[in-house]
Amino acid sequence: MTNLKSIIMLLLGTLIIWAAPAYADQELIVSAAASLTNALKEVAGQFEQTHPGTKIVCNFAASGPLLQQIAQGAPVDVFASADQKTMNQAQEKGLIAPASRKNFVSNTLVLIVPEKSSLPLAGLRDLASPNIRRVALGNPETVPVGRYTQEALTKAGLWETLKPKFIYGESVRQVLDYVSRGEVDAGFVFATDAAIAKGKVKTAAGVQGHQPILYPIALVAASQKQALAQSFLDFVLSPAAQEIFLRFGFGKP
Repeated sequence: MTNLKSIIMLLLGTLIIWAAPAYADQELIVSAAASLTNALKEVAGQFEQTHPGTKIVCNFAASGPLLQQIAQGAPVDVFASADQKTMNQAQEKGLIAPASRKNFVSNTLVLIVPEKSSLPLAGLRDLASPNIRRVALGNPETVPVGRYTQEALTKAGLWETLKPKFIYGESVRQVLDYVSRGEVDAGFVFATDAAIAKGKVKTAAGVQGHQPILYPIALVAASQKQALAQSFLDFVLSPAAQEIFLRFGFGKP
């Protein structure tokens, strides 16, 4: 079922991009990790204000499916992933311009529970309690937050123990929705995602034991708008954009 959902999401995302109307010279398509949704929309809006006539079209999803869309020829100009592994794969396949690649924000991993939860959950080992029946996390095969989660749980010696409780999401936002709606007892998301769902979820604990969460951004090699795409990438790295990311809870790279 998980693989079927991944295939459907990939096809839908690709169709959305291909079905978009023909773009003018001043329109850019930016494919970005789902956790960037709120912050990057505001950054894109600021860029449009300072570049009259420019339109930024954002495509948000898990980093893995976005990479697959680009590999299949979807017309993307800029790619931003939530982990180094996905961007490394893009670079190895010749899908990005290596010299343009930059880390632009950082994040942290947290364990969250529904806002009204009264379960005694203060750390990873508490997840082994029989009172915790369902734990949501991103699919480690395609979702960066899932890979960070797997790394942390493996280091803590809990991965195999907790496996029967796992409910996989196809993006970090899907995991957040599961927890927000109380469909699971707990879940792993980025701190920035937990922040936008304040009032629906609460953070039970910070999570350590994984590699640093750094987000890279790069120009897509096949883009026909390299100059404009570079201007947007430069803006993402600018103090004005970094202030927006900081306001949404992201850290400096």
